[in-house]
Amino acid sequence: MKNKTDEIASIHLGKKVSGSEKYDPSLIVAIPRIENRRQYNIENNNLPFKGFDIWHAYEFSSMTKNGIPVTRLMKMKYNCDSEFLVESKSLKLYLNSFNMTRFGNSIKECLEICKNTIEKDLSKKLKTDVKINFIENNAERENIFNNFENIMNFVDESSLKIDKFKEAPEELKIKKSNEIKTHYLMFDSLRSNCRVTHQPDFGDLFLYYKSKKHILEDSIVKYLTSFRSEYHFHEECCEMIYKRLIDLLNENDELFVCALYTRRGGIDISPVRSNCDTITDALKLIDLKKFARGCIKQ
Repeated sequence: MKNKTDEIASIHLGKKVSGSEKYDPSLIVAIPRIENRRQYNIENNNLPFKGFDIWHAYEFSSMTKNGIPVTRLMKMKYNCDSEFLVESKSLKLYLNSFNMTRFGNSIKECLEICKNTIEKDLSKKLKTDVKINFIENNAERENIFNNFENIMNFVDESSLKIDKFKEAPEELKIKKSNEIKTHYLMFDSLRSNCRVTHQPDFGDLFLYYKSKKHILEDSIVKYLTSFRSEYHFHEECCEMIYKRLIDLLNENDELFVCALYTRRGGIDISPVRSNCDTITDALKLIDLKKFARGCIKQ
């Protein structure tokens, strides 16, 4: 039986869709966050985290009134406390509707009109403040999260056996100590599947926490690997991971979870969830003027 999210997303998905030859905001599909959050006891009016969803659309293109093509990398963000998220294929179709539509008498004017139009359309549909920026092709890439160490450096690969590939929070194990410690970990093999298209999604997960509790690294690897047969949106996976981990920690412990997914269909999504401001590199990721990524895959 289809759930509400599947019914909403099926507007475009599972069908042959050619898109639109002219600007068409009706293509945007909004997905309610609460459906998945409710399964993990996350309430929209009492979120255990703050954060943003950061999007990069690498193939945005439009034209001036004279037919001059204008192509840029579009970066977008909106707050995780929004009631809705945008479904990624619908966003792609919507952005593609700008391809053959003419705006403005110059490249600068075209980009300004497109920026204002996209922000207005998405903010209205998602019922939140959506901001975008077009990044120039010669912009320098800023590497982030360089102080996070690959979690496999703390794991004995020869003794590690993994056999659960549906989300398995019972795999997470902790060890208590009397000393508060900070942990900066990166897992480069995150894999889940889109809940609608069932296409695989790959990404790198960056995890920071500060606690007297030590979440054993091999147990984290087992848990994150258990997402390989899960079907969720990127944002949902990040929140599920955050919720499972914060439930293990002490009340005032710090936790930061960020998933940098590789692009699919010319778009990537980078959800950030945190209860602290410790990770300053996250500010670069959130900054719409910067192109900030974590590794060569992105």
